[in-house]
Amino acid sequence: MSLDWIFLDHKGRTRSGWRAIFFVAMFLLAAVFIGSTIVLIGRYLEFDLSRPGGAMAATSSASLAAAVFAGWLSGKLLEGLPYRALGLSLVSGWIRNLLAGIALGAATLSLAVLVAMSFGGMSFARSDADGFSVAQTAVTSLLIFAVAAAFEEVAFRGYLMQTFFRSRLTTFGIIFTSLLFATVHNGNPEASWLSWLNTFLAGIWFAVAYLKTQSLWLPIGLHLSWNWVQGALFGIEVSGLTELAPAPLLRESDQGPAWLTGGNYGVEAGVACTVALLVSTVAVFVIPGIRPPEERLEPADSPREQLKPSVS
Repeated sequence: MSLDWIFLDHKGRTRSGWRAIFFVAMFLLAAVFIGSTIVLIGRYLEFDLSRPGGAMAATSSASLAAAVFAGWLSGKLLEGLPYRALGLSLVSGWIRNLLAGIALGAATLSLAVLVAMSFGGMSFARSDADGFSVAQTAVTSLLIFAVAAAFEEVAFRGYLMQTFFRSRLTTFGIIFTSLLFATVHNGNPEASWLSWLNTFLAGIWFAVAYLKTQSLWLPIGLHLSWNWVQGALFGIEVSGLTELAPAPLLRESDQGPAWLTGGNYGVEAGVACTVALLVSTVAVFVIPGIRPPEERLEPADSPREQLKPSVS
């Protein structure tokens, strides 16, 4: 009895699980190579990667490049897909979806803050940092958060999730990648079971944004804006991290309880965040103007799979 069915589906294509494993392997190899190259260049240019945000900027840049390369290579070799299938092309409507994501991400984070404030869990005051420091933090953190958001969306909502969609395993793809997304954040300072749950819900939020637009620009905008508004404007810890926005516009005062406000991890570990994410996930479905680009790939039964998945 042939064992080909373990590796190939009924159409003779590599199964989605093996495609996902291939992507992860290519990503890790590329990340090590690109990361090592960046470190060597940094040493040659005498750039101090230990400065605040320096290490994350370098790591995120290397990881983003590796995720894009691995996603393109996996799609090309295993499914015959062009680069634009990854959802990062500058097709018509990409800037609209990016800006919509930025606006909705800011509104969602603000809703979480409002919920916490309504129950007396948070208050804010103008920070004592000077104007130049605030502006510098706003710009540098924006760049860092942009690269980090793009990396995480390409890595989790890019080829890894999309390849399951093309095998009609949409629900599995969303849950699997959201579980991974939540689990990798468990190593952050002050992480808790509630921060894990909220990060899992955020993964679903980003996945729904991809499904609505068939591109990564809306989830990238959501992710970027959520982190930047949280850290640079409100002065709240971003997934337990504080060094990325050293001089925010506002300073947060957390009165607790931690189950509401998130405590030292930031609002992402509180019920206020849970409420905001659930509301915003529904909003992604109903807000008009958020739609896929006009450019489409060939139909699903053609040699190249179509981008649009069938929700299972």
